[in-house]
Amino acid sequence: MEQKRVLITGAAGFLGSHLCDRFIREGYHVIGMDNLITGSLSNIEHLFPLPNFEFYHHDVSKFIHVPGKLDYILHFASPASPIDYLKIPIQTLKVGSLGTHNCLGLALAKNARILVASTSEVYGDPLVHPQNEDYWGNVNPVGPRGVYDEAKRFQEAITMAYHTFHQVETRIVRIFNTYGPRMRLNDGRALPAFIGQALRGEDLTVFGDGSQTRSFCYVDDLVEGIYRLLLSDYVQPMNIGNPDEISLKDFAEEIIALTGTKQKIVYKPLPVDDPKQRQPDITRAKAILGWAPTVSRNEGLKITYEYFKSLPPEELFKTPKEFKK
Repeated sequence: MEQKRVLITGAAGFLGSHLCDRFIREGYHVIGMDNLITGSLSNIEHLFPLPNFEFYHHDVSKFIHVPGKLDYILHFASPASPIDYLKIPIQTLKVGSLGTHNCLGLALAKNARILVASTSEVYGDPLVHPQNEDYWGNVNPVGPRGVYDEAKRFQEAITMAYHTFHQVETRIVRIFNTYGPRMRLNDGRALPAFIGQALRGEDLTVFGDGSQTRSFCYVDDLVEGIYRLLLSDYVQPMNIGNPDEISLKDFAEEIIALTGTKQKIVYKPLPVDDPKQRQPDITRAKAILGWAPTVSRNEGLKITYEYFKSLPPEELFKTPKEFKK
């Protein structure tokens, strides 16, 4: 049987690299693509010796050429943490719009099925809790987070347009907070920020009063959900995440207990448009994909903490990446 070929954009990022691993394990020929603006080759260097893996250093916001047939495209190229997309707002908008347009055009040309990575951020600061896929969201289009939120909302719209107008086989996954090995310690998100502060002996910073909630999904669970969605017949957006909700104050206390550190929690003002509640309704994923997360937060955090502890000391003190204007 002929080997199936999959293109994964954002392949050197946190989620993209884990997807590369999964498709390699499933016997696919994997073509990774990344411009390395936020990704790192260290996440995929273990795949370079493999005959069924190749890598293209390329920005998907520019025309994409991949020789040969493609069966699937997974579009995961995008800055995904506020610390990045607030510094590179225009690139963030371009990869969600032009990059998605290019990937959809490639899917049309290759007669490939495409899955695009959307986000819980399409719900903005939600007025409905938990968030199900029929909720249209509460997004500030001109606020600081709008560059990411609206890029992803446009991405969903153009993906559905290609599906209805060109009959391209499309899938849309709305990803909620995910964690695990290969996250960047300095990417600004709560989990790596807390663990990084604990490892450096710093107090843990909570924004606002800490009552805002998040729901954390371990990366292996997320990848399983994405894999099942890709191979399903479902074309509407689908939430994939862990509905086990926790306040950020309680979460910071869990990290202090996990790391055995003696730091205290310090409080700082809440950033503009920071969501107060974040919890996926995964009724649809359970019913259609037979999917639900299986890794407990306690178990996943231990694995993730061991990964961060294993990093060289200089990684602990790396400042967030600076980008050229």
